[in-house]
Amino acid sequence: MLTLDTLRALVDAGTVDTVLVAMTDMQGRLQGKRCAARYFLNEVVDHATEACNYLLAVDVDMNTVDGFAISSWERGYGDCVLRPDLATLRLVPWHEGTAMVLCDVEWVGGGDVTVSPRQILRRQLARLAERGLTAYVGTELEFIVFDDSYESAWQSGYRELRPANQYNVDYSMLGTARVEPLLRRIRNAMSGAGLYVESAKGECNPGQHEIAFRFAEALSTCDNHSIYKTGSKEIAAQEGKSLTFMAKYNEREGNSCHIHISLRSADGEPVLAGAGPGGFSPLMEHFLAGQLACLRELTYFFAPNINSYKRYVRGSFAPTAVAWGTDNRTCALRVVGHGDSLRVENRVPGGDVNPYLAVAALVAAGLHGIENELPLEPEFHGNAYDSDRPTVPTTLRDAAELLGDSKIARAAFGDDVVEHYLNAARIEQAAYDAAVTDWERLRGFERL
Repeated sequence: MLTLDTLRALVDAGTVDTVLVAMTDMQGRLQGKRCAARYFLNEVVDHATEACNYLLAVDVDMNTVDGFAISSWERGYGDCVLRPDLATLRLVPWHEGTAMVLCDVEWVGGGDVTVSPRQILRRQLARLAERGLTAYVGTELEFIVFDDSYESAWQSGYRELRPANQYNVDYSMLGTARVEPLLRRIRNAMSGAGLYVESAKGECNPGQHEIAFRFAEALSTCDNHSIYKTGSKEIAAQEGKSLTFMAKYNEREGNSCHIHISLRSADGEPVLAGAGPGGFSPLMEHFLAGQLACLRELTYFFAPNINSYKRYVRGSFAPTAVAWGTDNRTCALRVVGHGDSLRVENRVPGGDVNPYLAVAALVAAGLHGIENELPLEPEFHGNAYDSDRPTVPTTLRDAAELLGDSKIARAAFGDDVVEHYLNAARIEQAAYDAAVTDWERLRGFERL
């Protein structure tokens, strides 16, 4: 991490010549500009910079699409302001002479762009702060590594790709050794960018791995998540490889993004542990009850794409049942740790999740439970896949309908935010409904 004075010294010494000025879009991607470092120091620090507001009103292909209130042909596709958050200033070790800063998104005339993911999370964290609480979060991103470059993968239509491992390497030291040069470079680069690296391990799908980072305050974790996701792809590309965070790349195990969340008081003391059953405080019981009560109607923020819903398969380590259990990986909500480390793990998100939106949803759900003092239902024991519990929505269409009907979501986020992301869901659904897939051609070309 850099202070502004340190950056000035590095620029004066010729060590840094470029500053990446970035925001996070609806899809969780970093968008922005590469600024000359001297220009950044002389102009952007004090006066910010601008970008087209369509960055928060396009589909995954960056196509302009209808239905967004904030940005359209009728509104002229004007600018928004990217206001650097200097607390995020850092070096980018995988690019020569480069630093980076993340931005809050504002209107040119002043005020937050309320549908910006970072601003959505900031608002929920402010609600939490009003109660003297701070959220700490850790995200666990899985990805699959391929020996193909991104360019060759594109040219092949993403067919016949070669995973970096040929079999299940979950926890295998031999399996991670096969790709250690890439994993090590990513770990060290992220450490150099200010992230606290914990470990790397293999996962179940051939070529699948996970690098874990230490928990931090919620906004910092989401910032780091976005930087890591972009940076790991860039490093893989530099090595002639590719990796994907798709929720469900193939019919085997998907890429998850389990999110761990805990709360602390204003003076930094953990507040979820207590003398109640399971070692819970009353606050923990209400917080967890809120997660359960809101999970289905906020699932869109955990699973924003068509592909997201293909993870939810019985017996796959991806959850289907809306239930909670202590260290029970068959439940959507898994309680782990004890005492000061007590926390809730939400197992619903996949690797394609936008962390700001997901954590904002977790906080909003927890606040709903706290504010209404919701009672906590009994812990689930056994195999939740075989239970009669309500299930996570299984399609984007169902999740969008639940979000649109959610009074809790509209009260927490505002109608403008809910309608904005409902439109994003409709666009994604319409694009999928219009597509003709390889699966259809294989089944129907000759035999139908």
